Amino acid sequence: MKILGIESSCDDTSVALIDITDNKLEILHEKTASQIEIHKKYGGVVPEIAGRMHAEKILPVIEEVMKDQDKPDVIAVTSGPGLITGLLVGVEAAKTLSLLWNVPLVGINHIEGHFHSVKINTKEKIEYPVIGLIASGGHSEIILSTKEGTYEKIGGTRDDAAGECFDKVAKLLGFDYPGGPKISKFAEEGIPNAIKFPRPMIDSKDFDFSFSGLKTAALYHLRDNPKADVNDFCASFEQAIVDLLVNKTLKAVKKYKPKTVILAGGVSANTKLRKTLEEEVSPYAKFLTPPIEYSMDNATMIAIAAYHHTKKGLFKKPNFTSWRDLKADPNWKIYNTHHESHIT
Repeated sequence: MKILGIESSCDDTSVALIDITDNKLEILHEKTASQIEIHKKYGGVVPEIAGRMHAEKILPVIEEVMKDQDKPDVIAVTSGPGLITGLLVGVEAAKTLSLLWNVPLVGINHIEGHFHSVKINTKEKIEYPVIGLIASGGHSEIILSTKEGTYEKIGGTRDDAAGECFDKVAKLLGFDYPGGPKISKFAEEGIPNAIKFPRPMIDSKDFDFSFSGLKTAALYHLRDNPKADVNDFCASFEQAIVDLLVNKTLKAVKKYKPKTVILAGGVSANTKLRKTLEEEVSPYAKFLTPPIEYSMDNATMIAIAAYHHTKKGLFKKPNFTSWRDLKADPNWKIYNTHHESHIT
């Protein structure tokens, strides 16, 4: 089955064409147009600018991916959650192609896309039940999936997302957006316990996170220690976030006893988080995380997720949506729902 995936929920215009079956995944062509250089001057993503850039890039990117290719069997598009300015561009492009080509259309939840990103470039299979830690600039959530197509949120941030915390503190250090990778780079030369940063909620019995207090502690430390060693600061700050994410995920693993633990989302590109979480959960379950280049938003993961909406036998019928009915939903939550119900 050939599936065309479209992803435009934040600041990447991404399109991918894959050929997929239960036993095969071939990426025929993929392309992502990044907006980092544009948003760098503002220190973060500006929704209105992101929307305009998506509108400029979406058709050229689709044309490049589809060059010399037959039309796909299915079109998949991220229809939420995310920035409405970007979602609208991707959804309208997908609806137009669905109409012109007379090809079935399926809307995909962005979080579900990250969940399936671990299937890229691996022969490992997801064994259920699953605990998934999805950590990015907009999301920090622990998800329980007892069987394919079902998701339950069992923990999440009560304020900032982990990636957002990384980027905001990086901005305090004067790093360009996105600053999270730069913090990790400096952290490689620092001492992780040099600064005693707090770990908010680490001892709570639930699986929730809080990062706003850590962000504030970082602000005050920089204010009171203007000559602080940047390597030690970054290493200690990174360690605090890793400790929080790993502690709560491990706590969920011990309670729910999954067969697989998934780490995905932009923050999953953090090498220290990958290594630490794998070491901690491997005695209990299989550990899966996407290749680093697929940790960020990408259309390949959206196309893969769509395959699981179209397989015969998983659902009463393929989970397609008419081009007339598909809408962008920036607040779409997949928790406690089945694919067939689409949104909460």
